[in-house]
Amino acid sequence: MIRGGALGDFLLTLPVLQSLRAAAPSSRVELLAYPGLGTLAKNAGMIDEVRSIEYGPMAGFFTRGAVLDPDLREYFGSFDLVVSYLYDPDGIFHENLRASGAGRVVIGPHRPGSGAHAIDQLAAPLADLGLPLCGRASRIDTARVEHAAPTVAIHPGSGSAVKNWPAENWRQLAERLLVDNPGIRLAVIGGEADESELAALRDLSPRESVVFWENLPLTDLAERLAGAQLYLGHDTGISHLAAAAGVPSLLLFGPTDPGVWSPPHDHVRVLRAPEGRLENLAVNTVMAAVRPLVPARRLASRGDASDNAAP
Repeated sequence: MIRGGALGDFLLTLPVLQSLRAAAPSSRVELLAYPGLGTLAKNAGMIDEVRSIEYGPMAGFFTRGAVLDPDLREYFGSFDLVVSYLYDPDGIFHENLRASGAGRVVIGPHRPGSGAHAIDQLAAPLADLGLPLCGRASRIDTARVEHAAPTVAIHPGSGSAVKNWPAENWRQLAERLLVDNPGIRLAVIGGEADESELAALRDLSPRESVVFWENLPLTDLAERLAGAQLYLGHDTGISHLAAAAGVPSLLLFGPTDPGVWSPPHDHVRVLRAPEGRLENLAVNTVMAAVRPLVPARRLASRGDASDNAAP
């Protein structure tokens, strides 16, 4: 399988990988993707190997009539089936892929559109192959960090301002969670794209009950999420990661359609903003939805250093 795209797009494709594996359990399955994403699938046993899509000689495959890298020609030609989600509007890459001797090339959408759930759209190659989709709620079996106290993880960013609940609202929610539930630990998740959202919560960092999980490798973040009792976030790849890790989740959706983009897992609940505008979603409304989901209280121990480790 060839899969570009960001974290959420990749995780929405996992049901296809699992279905291919189930249909041919003795076959070797390899993934060409961004290494950080592919490692999640490899660690979960969905694939045998991952190779980086950021390989320089791949550029020649996007040029008609180019001299193709012989190692890549041999590599692609060694497969009986290639399922590709690569953006290739002119079809040049896939022409070169077939010219390399790949047994069969099936092309899926590089990004879902509106209408059916994204997973069902991404499963189109399975229909071409006459294979069933084994399930939509894929899980990543990962090691888990055991936290010293019941942990609520929040991701206040998304990389898109229109998909973000206002940072000040997250600040108020965090304060109320900590006051109402003195036995919990609050983990704030963020990366480089979330700096402004993290800034609104930064003054919470001196508290022993607050930790920041920043710029973590995805495999490390998955392990920490797997040990959490609740996750709160937006329509993001991190939310899909939390769902795949099995964390009970409440997701705040604004302009995007949860019928297309929300994780399909039973342990995920979606709260849709009025008129699709997240600034119209009141803190009291979110707190009322969160309250019954917060893990049982117990005193936090000071013995846990694992989720305070430097990123």
